[in-house]
Parts: sequence; structure tokens; C-alpha cells
Amino acid sequence: MPIPPFVLELRAMVGDHQLWLPGVTAVIVRDDHLLLTLRADNGQWAPVTGIVDPGEEPGVAARREALEETGVEVSVDRLASVSVSPPITHANGDKGIYLDLTFACTWLAGEARVGDDENTDVRWWPLDGLPEMSPWLISRIEAGLSDETGARFVS
Repeated sequence: MPIPPFVLELRAMVGDHQLWLPGVTAVIVRDDHLLLTLRADNGQWAPVTGIVDPGEEPGVAARREALEETGVEVSVDRLASVSVSPPITHANGDKGIYLDLTFACTWLAGEARVGDDENTDVRWWPLDGLPEMSPWLISRIEAGLSDETGARFVS
């Protein structure tokens, strides 16, 4: 589901004006590989991302997004970082900024596959051979892959 129903309701009231929304990133690791999705909206590789539904726990959202987008079950191991996305203008003209909670996750089960229309490909990438990605996604991945026990906060 590309646009959650509650966002559609907000958009009916505010049009394409910038929305501040909570989001999650799931940095999913299996052995020495990272699961990435090829986004349908911009053709770029990215970790699993999504919007937190109203009242939903962020860790639950990360697990849900992983299953919906890639068909894999994950354990959500720790909060890795808290950051803010750059301003984004989606293909339909909607504007947003996302408060991102990045979680370090471990693959538990399932064969990776495209699970929805948000992505065109899903692939396990070797950690030493990741594709080019935006710096703000790379920083999320680095936080998720780190051995740190506390979350990173951008200041």
C-alpha cells in the first residue's frame, strides 16, 4: 500500500503541503548481506522504509514493513538511529519530511521477494559491495550495521 489511508485523509485537508510524518527504516542483515529494495518511485536502491501508522509501535512498523515489502520475517534488535530526512517531493507532488527511526534487524525467515507495488526488485547485497545510495540512507545503514548499543542522534 503506497499511501496509508490516514495520509490520504490528511492530504484531502492540506493538499500537497509539506507533512511531518513518522517513518521507520529497517536495516536487515543475513550473515554478511544486507537486504535492499529497488524503489518504484525513484529507481534507487534503499533499505526497507515506511510510515508508522497512528498508534503503531515503531518497532512493530519496521517488522510489518519488512514483511509487506520483501516477504521476510525479521527480529527488530535495537534502535540504531534517530534522524530527519531531507525535504522530499514525491512523484505526485506531495511534500514531506520524515522523522526516521532506524532499526537494526536480523533476518529470521522467508525468501526475499517484491511484496508490493512500492518496489520493483528486492535483493541481498554483500556488505562490501553495496550499490550507490544517497548519503542520508548510507548513514542509516552504517548506524544499523554498527556494534553500538545506543542509538545515534544527529545533533
